[in-house]
This record gives sequence, structure tokens and C-alpha cells, in this order.
Amino acid sequence: MSLSNTTDLLEALGVERSPKAVHDWVQKADLQPESGRSPNQIALDETVIRINDQQFWLYAAADPETNNLLHLQLFATTTTALTEIFPRELRHKHDVETAVFLVDGAKHLQTALQRAGLRFQMRRHGNRNAIERIFRELKRRTSSFSNSFSHVEPKTAESWLQTFARWHNATN
Repeated sequence: MSLSNTTDLLEALGVERSPKAVHDWVQKADLQPESGRSPNQIALDETVIRINDQQFWLYAAADPETNNLLHLQLFATTTTALTEIFPRELRHKHDVETAVFLVDGAKHLQTALQRAGLRFQMRRHGNRNAIERIFRELKRRTSSFSNSFSHVEPKTAESWLQTFARWHNATN
């Protein structure tokens, strides 16, 4: 939902707030998916999204058993060194030491997991499809998001993506 749609909805409910106030609320909220989970498997992938005609790489991890997003992060570029940040942060949020990561053929994902000492299996189908379904929905929504907001900052896009993750987990 865009900021103007949100302010219109709030106004219909009798709450008058500016788009700036709503934006500030979103920025202050802790919208990353909840921490403290201990999944057996984690579907891990990346996808390219566009923000203001620029490419960004969105990394996401999902629990295929519950279809919940565990963590997501947006990067302006993709390198093995940057990829290593993602499992490190995921490890701080969740107990992933015994989990098996399900990845596609992306060598930089496999290298980052190997360097982190985490187990992984290369899979293109099966439980790994959970992250692909989430990415399809995310891309459908980010396409609308990118077209609705001109000159959006990547930080704002990442906040929106974290809000999406929180909503996605709540509706599962």
C-alpha cells in the first residue's frame, strides 16, 4: 500500500496523518521477520529487483516447512564477500547451525555457506520452491511499488520489503 493510500485509509478511519508521518512510523517500526526460529531446512536465494531503473539484489531465506520468510536483505551489487554477510546476519537472528540450506546452482551462495561452515544442498525443486513462490509474489508487488514511487531510496525499498516479509509471515 502506498503512503497516499495509507493516509487515505487512515483518514477514512478518522485518523489524520501526513504521508511523512506514516513514512516515519514505518522507519521506526521493527519490521524484519521475527527472530528465534530453528528450522530444519532453509531455502536460500537471491533475485534482482529494480528501483529507479537500477538493479539491486534481494537475498531472502525462507523456512520451507512454514513458508515463512526468516530474513531478507537488499544489496546494491553482488559479490561473494557481500553474500557472506547474509548468512552471518541470519545466524545472529535464528538457530541455523543444524539446518540444511537449499540453494540453486549459484556458486557465490554455495561458497558463502561453505565459508560460514553451514551445510547446504543444491536443489532446484521440492522444498526450495517455497522461496521461488515468495519471490514471484514479491516481484509482482515490487513491480507495482517501483512504478508507484518515483525517486525512492533503496533504504525505503528495503523497509517496504521488510514490511512485506512481516505481512507475508502473518498471513501464513
